[in-house]
Amino acid sequence: METRVFNHPQAVVEGWYWLARSRDIRRGQVVPLRLLGRDLAVYRAADGQVAALDAYCAHMGAHLAEGRVEGQALRCFFHRWRYEADGRCSDIPCLAGKVGPQVRVRHWPTAERYGMIWLWTGETPAHDLPEVPELVGQPCAALVANRFRKRCHPNVVLINAIDEQHFASVHHLPGSILSMEALPRSVSNIAFRNLGKVPTDSLLGRLVARFYQGPLTYTMSYWYGSLGTVTLGPDFLHLHLMFALRRGDDGATEGQTLALTRQRRGPLGWLVNRLLLHVTALAARYFAYGDTRVFESIRFDFRHPIPADRAVLAFIRHLESQPLANWQELDRPGARQPVARLRLAAADQGAGDG
Repeated sequence: METRVFNHPQAVVEGWYWLARSRDIRRGQVVPLRLLGRDLAVYRAADGQVAALDAYCAHMGAHLAEGRVEGQALRCFFHRWRYEADGRCSDIPCLAGKVGPQVRVRHWPTAERYGMIWLWTGETPAHDLPEVPELVGQPCAALVANRFRKRCHPNVVLINAIDEQHFASVHHLPGSILSMEALPRSVSNIAFRNLGKVPTDSLLGRLVARFYQGPLTYTMSYWYGSLGTVTLGPDFLHLHLMFALRRGDDGATEGQTLALTRQRRGPLGWLVNRLLLHVTALAARYFAYGDTRVFESIRFDFRHPIPADRAVLAFIRHLESQPLANWQELDRPGARQPVARLRLAAADQGAGDG
């Protein structure tokens, strides 16, 4: 099956990707991070806001994470050039006068939610961070759960949750229990809803079916081919998971799972929230580590689609229409760097060594 985005190692869809846990970057701290093959300097300013800049100084390429945070800005260690959160260089100590607007490094929009720091791989975010459809607009409690790795592309990992066939062949569920309907929501978002009901031809099936008035609750909401939410559970209590995925330098998936629930008030509400979050985290662990044997050895090659693959095909087709980010990987080690353009006019302005 010919694709230009799906399962391609260099294709980066424009969207929100996880960077780090919020607690890993303290106020006034700068850390070096790497996302999708790009080196970044990420810091928390004096006001608590997180900023993400391309890692290398516009002067001679020193890594900005070697520098220090000054208020809302980041100052390079090498020649002490100062960069604001928008990437603009605002001070060159050895130059008298105002710094020209052309001196800058690229900055990336960031957001914080669910105990995580996120980065938008484009100029301006097209929308806020994705939410679980059932929890949209509600205050949420979140638990940062397990982190995992899979030896395949994030797109392939997301396929697993909508692959009806493997639930019968690998997990030994009744073949009629899942029937996934694809529901495209926007250019970046596609949902999947189960229409299958619990079979009642056994005592266990009849017992479980009593908790569902209609189909078995199992819904997904996928974004960018790398982020997904899952809602499952009986009619009286739904559990909500989020899987945030990104491609590592070796082509494998680096995954972070999050447990989510609506925020309940008071001490009893807090206890209920903690209990539900930890139960949900257990379910997330099952999802994250299930089918590991497949993902450790798979070489994905989708050559013979069949009718049972309709949800997988819908996911791939939807992903193929999503916009790609301008995310050139010039900063990775060993990449060819552009020839430096020396500005001889700087000598006339009294520039020193910077």
